[in-house]
Amino acid sequence: MSEPIKNRYDFTLLYDVENGNPNGDPDAGNMPRVDVETGLGIVTDVCIKRKIRNYVQAVKGDQAPWRIYIQQSEPLNRLDNEALVAQNLNPADKKLTDTIKKLKKTDPELDVRVRDYMCNTFFDIRTFGAVMTTFVKNNLSCGQVRGPVQLGFSRSIDPIQPQTITITRVAITTEEDAERKNNEMGNKSIVPYGLYRVDGYVSANLAEHVTGFSEDDVALLWEAMLNMFEFDRSAARGNMATRKLYVFKHSNALGDAPSYKLFDSIDVHKRDDVMVPRNFSDYEIDFSRDQIPDSVQVTEMVDGVTL
Repeated sequence: MSEPIKNRYDFTLLYDVENGNPNGDPDAGNMPRVDVETGLGIVTDVCIKRKIRNYVQAVKGDQAPWRIYIQQSEPLNRLDNEALVAQNLNPADKKLTDTIKKLKKTDPELDVRVRDYMCNTFFDIRTFGAVMTTFVKNNLSCGQVRGPVQLGFSRSIDPIQPQTITITRVAITTEEDAERKNNEMGNKSIVPYGLYRVDGYVSANLAEHVTGFSEDDVALLWEAMLNMFEFDRSAARGNMATRKLYVFKHSNALGDAPSYKLFDSIDVHKRDDVMVPRNFSDYEIDFSRDQIPDSVQVTEMVDGVTL
């Protein structure tokens, strides 16, 4: 593992969807998420983090220090127990909580070692943090780890118009249905086109003092955001792509400018002659360095251009 990052970062990611559902809402029949007041499309931070995790797992496999903690069909307490075993603790001990209480009186660094084991083993804990209930229940104070990389909800640049498309299939589910019909009806929900924006933050302070998030990790994070949609194809998300990734690198751990000033330097709007955007080319992106200190390095990662 390389050293923890020494510089604060901020970033802005632009991605689009065409005739797909970027993030279905289970409370609304899996329709694309929409802000009911503005009509803007929404994609949750959890959705983007999942795609990043999937990319890292696909390219790095299940080998430390790139393993993924939050994954499908893997009980979290099974992974938590690995850290306990590494400290010569027996997860099956019915009096484990009492054992840990006694041990911490003579070994105050136990919490730190357990936390460091999880951070050094799992990329997503080192990046996003995690809540590990196994440790919380057993009187370990390392059960909640705050990660250095945080991002909010994505929002579309313009209001979206979700559509429900009726579909048919010739395959019949049951014998009884086959006697009275020769096809079945269904539907799928899509966004004809939407360009989404999400802003994010990388704390060098948390990287150094908590998780050890490193220069290798931040390079993999940018790689994942550039390529995650290529590894996430499905019938609902066939046409999604990262269009722009702006990375603001500060000269130190605390930063040279407020994040909002950096984000305000990127203005995304549809072209004047476009009524209904249906392609990325229907948008203009204006970038201005006027309010950005010279000490902040700005890189547009898709094209590899320093601004």
